[in-house]
Amino acid sequence: MACNILVFVKQVPDTQNISGDAMTPEGTVNRAALPAIFNPEDLNAIELALQLKDRYGAHITVATMGMPAAAETLRQSLYRGADAAILVTDRALAGADTLATSYALSKVAEKLGNVDLVLCGRQAIDGDTAQVGPQIAEKLHIPQICYVEEVQELNAKSIRCRRAIEGGYEILEAPLPALLTVIDANSPRPMNAKKIMKFKRARTPGEVEKELTNDNYTVNLEDAVKELRAKDLLIEQYSAADIGAEPDRIGFAGSPTKVKQVMSVVLTAGEVKRISPDAAGIGELIHELISDHTLG
Repeated sequence: MACNILVFVKQVPDTQNISGDAMTPEGTVNRAALPAIFNPEDLNAIELALQLKDRYGAHITVATMGMPAAAETLRQSLYRGADAAILVTDRALAGADTLATSYALSKVAEKLGNVDLVLCGRQAIDGDTAQVGPQIAEKLHIPQICYVEEVQELNAKSIRCRRAIEGGYEILEAPLPALLTVIDANSPRPMNAKKIMKFKRARTPGEVEKELTNDNYTVNLEDAVKELRAKDLLIEQYSAADIGAEPDRIGFAGSPTKVKQVMSVVLTAGEVKRISPDAAGIGELIHELISDHTLG
């Protein structure tokens, strides 16, 4: 069987490179101070989708909600084997908590229609809540299987998965359509060289408009977008209005989560002893490690 798979991904700040500059005075993440990366477990979700495509045949659409720069995450998804991509970007979506985010993403799934399977990474490294996937399933009124390690069987009516639980695993079966959240139980495949050569020219309408303005092209935006669509290189771009989102359910307005208290963590250096990079320094270090019983 061939199914329609929708994978939600996110561009996140690289929290492995946290420094004193990574936080604002208000206690929020200074995203400009950290490089943006592909959320790791979302790559596992894409890999699972690609495995299903290899086994059963599938059309994979990857979607993300974020700033215009998040289009790069979508291109990386196309490089790996996704068939289509959607960027949802709008100032009205800014400041969304998990409730508002899941609502907006559920509206994307509804707009796309005819989705058999929705895949998400278990959680994003910038929040670690693991709430968005299950909340999307709730809003779409479809069953969910979380912490999925592998799909054992997929047919036109149902899916059977192995999912991790504390101390072991369990096998669950759900009717389609369904939503899965995926853990890091597979090895995401690298980006394909041929697909990179093709999709490096994939653009959102917003990116096209910016390039036309900067480079003083005479072609108009509508014609440029039509050309990209004809070449299968258009990354669809939706606003909040395009997905039919209610204004009071998105962004700050739709986010009941409030920060009660922010505590600043001051990073201070501990005791440091420098070892000279020569035989005498190494000998002194070994003698000290033996003396305090670290060695021997």
